Amino acid sequence: MSVNFDEIIDRRGTSCLKYDFAVERGYPQGILPFWVADMDFRTPQPVIDELTRRVQHGIFGYTDPKESYKEVIVKWMTEHHGWTPSTKALTITPGVVFALAVAIRCFTKPGEAVLLQQPVYYPFTEMIRQNGRELVNSPLVLQNGHYEIDFADFEKKIVEHDVKLFLLCSPHNPAGRVWTREELLRIASICLKHDVLIVADEIHHEFVRPGFQHTVLASLAPEIADRTITCTSPSKTFNLAGLQISNIFIENAELRKKFRAEISAAGYSQPNALGLFAAQAAYEHGAEWLKELLAYIEGNYQKTKAFLAEKMPKVKLIEPEGTYLLWLDFSAYGLTDEELDDVIVNDANLWLDSGHIFGKAGRGFQRLNIACPWSTLENGLQHLAKAFADK
Repeated sequence: MSVNFDEIIDRRGTSCLKYDFAVERGYPQGILPFWVADMDFRTPQPVIDELTRRVQHGIFGYTDPKESYKEVIVKWMTEHHGWTPSTKALTITPGVVFALAVAIRCFTKPGEAVLLQQPVYYPFTEMIRQNGRELVNSPLVLQNGHYEIDFADFEKKIVEHDVKLFLLCSPHNPAGRVWTREELLRIASICLKHDVLIVADEIHHEFVRPGFQHTVLASLAPEIADRTITCTSPSKTFNLAGLQISNIFIENAELRKKFRAEISAAGYSQPNALGLFAAQAAYEHGAEWLKELLAYIEGNYQKTKAFLAEKMPKVKLIEPEGTYLLWLDFSAYGLTDEELDDVIVNDANLWLDSGHIFGKAGRGFQRLNIACPWSTLENGLQHLAKAFADK
């Protein structure tokens, strides 16, 4: 590899959420963090070079995307995902979670139902509840170590609760599913049948393991694109979360107008200037870096899988198809969620994401971020194995 992903970069003292806020969040000082989904790798060098150029200019006034920015994003989607959205469909937000909140406020009324599939990325739940909507859960079904959609329950919940909006996580966090074309078509057909608008969070769409293929939901058919809000961002792909930029595609002109009006009502207009330039540089020049990154993360996965099989066979690893987040089932230890968290935090000195925050179906699970140098990850796994050696 031309990129040294084994390099240890000290992130402490940078106001880093992952490393610098343990005490503020109720964890011991010096705990080893594998929770929040950013990476411990430098962004591609062309991004750093472009940011350096802009910083040296020294003026950071109001900035908007030129047409060239939109064309670069559309070109990436075309070349990497076989989908060519129109440039006019693009709306920029400071994050995908922000876009979820905007969509919920824009396309539903207080008290109306929004559907999700737990265990799922916990801000989905937070955005529904904090905006005063009814949360309706059609839980994924875990069968033989693989999560499936209960389509009968999915449609039943839509009808019973008069669901207006569905939040799709694709690839799914934390279940690791990369939904097949057939699964997505079936989901979409049910939503179209009952006039349910779909917000597709596809932020992990670049992190697909060998043998699997991500399908952009909106690419399946024009009528599906017409009822879909597609949420993407370079924040996961190129480790740019702190630059606060996401690219949201809405082909339906009426929906797009309403969405933008809701953004305006929230007081947001011009995006982060550095975020714009970083994103464009990443999509223009970051493809080779991403290819090497994916190979490195796959290596981390294979070594983690082997480690758990040898040192912690009671832990059931849900075989991931995508994302760089592993979903680990600790239920064989017979611990409550509180007891499990206590062992991981106080015995293993690890900060993971507790499964129960992803919904009831996450009880007994923990989420582990493997997007870091192997030596960092191996150290964390050694701590974990030692803590559970006598359990």
